[in-house]
Amino acid sequence: MTAPVQRLAPPRTQEVADRVFAYVQPDGGWCLNNAGILAGEGVTALVDTAATERRSLALRDAVRSVTPHAPRYVVNTHFHGDHTFGNYVFTPGAVVVGHERTRTEMTEAGLHLTGLWPDVEWGDLVLDPPSVTYRDRLTLHVGGIEAELVHVGPAHTTNDTVVWLPAQRVLFTGDLVMAGVTPFCPMGSVAGSLEAIARLRGFGAETLVTGHGPVCGPEVFDVAESYLRWVHELAVAGDAAGLSPLEVARETDLGEYAELLDSERLVPNLHRAYAEVRGARRGAPMDIGALFGEMIEHHGRLPACHA
Repeated sequence: MTAPVQRLAPPRTQEVADRVFAYVQPDGGWCLNNAGILAGEGVTALVDTAATERRSLALRDAVRSVTPHAPRYVVNTHFHGDHTFGNYVFTPGAVVVGHERTRTEMTEAGLHLTGLWPDVEWGDLVLDPPSVTYRDRLTLHVGGIEAELVHVGPAHTTNDTVVWLPAQRVLFTGDLVMAGVTPFCPMGSVAGSLEAIARLRGFGAETLVTGHGPVCGPEVFDVAESYLRWVHELAVAGDAAGLSPLEVARETDLGEYAELLDSERLVPNLHRAYAEVRGARRGAPMDIGALFGEMIEHHGRLPACHA
């Protein structure tokens, strides 16, 4: 059974600082990510693209609405297709930049995401991974806007990049933090996510453009931390009781987290937490296809993807 059709608000371009814009795609659920536009003097950069050809072309139109300069750089915050599949719309004019593992994992994953939701109109996608990679930290100078790319993690994935604008006090978090949306870390680490969030607090950001959901402030850290600690506690108790992650998810009252979008992510998150409780290294590969199948079983249908 597929999810019912839902009408969503159109994407919006929101200025969050002088010449810095968030491109927000409601409602922020599966594959409806945010992007950023840095419209410097004579130079433009993007933070992430979009999942489908249609949505990436709409992002291109949004860029043109705020600056006459096509992007020189496209920064990918991690390898997931909703943030990277639209890279090719902006190249060869733009250079795609990302963590070294973003290139590796994007190449290995290919267009696998499209197979999870075959009914989505993905368009004629062409995989275009980063051609410039970094390991720990890299600074881009975008026409007077200084953008610090910092690798944190494993957290959401093994290859998370946050983009910090120190002069503007704006932080693009990628999916390491999401606003009003359930965290998702089966490809990264629960413990690593908590450490990464503590590190992000140290930036002193006033405005956060998260990977999904509305523009917000640092209060979003509190929700993510609380949820992740809760998942860890569930895993410790469930493992001690001899219960599987799916059994724990079935028995668990979501409580205050029921209002977060895509709550079915509890199942794969528990699998990662269980693995860490049992001593697995952070970011160790897991069978994501199997976890996705369990998530569907728990949810009762394929999760909604409105890309």
